[in-house]
Amino acid sequence: MSTTSHHDEKIARMSFASVYPHYVAKVEKKGRTISELNKIIEWLTGYTEIQINQLIKDKVSFSEFFSNAKLNPNANLITGTICGYRIEEIENSLTREVRYLDKIVDELAKGKALEKIMR
Repeated sequence: MSTTSHHDEKIARMSFASVYPHYVAKVEKKGRTISELNKIIEWLTGYTEIQINQLIKDKVSFSEFFSNAKLNPNANLITGTICGYRIEEIENSLTREVRYLDKIVDELAKGKALEKIMR
């Protein structure tokens, strides 16, 4: 299933800072920690906790967030469905990368072990 260009543009413009608090709430509600959240974000993107906090402060868009990230070479092993889309079938690379992040946050919230999330 491919996404629409409008959908892809909307995701590209969305700020990481606007979504991060939702990630925090989701994982904390399920008994996980911000430290664990930041650890999986670091695994996916290469950003340290200090860099993550700076990106939030700077209110960078997802487009900027992922253009400067060093995506983990195993990120393509993140598969499954998120928001009605099969991740491995998303053609737009930025949208796919954002969905990778959404998926690993979901896995963390569902209690999956860090070692399994960080494939």
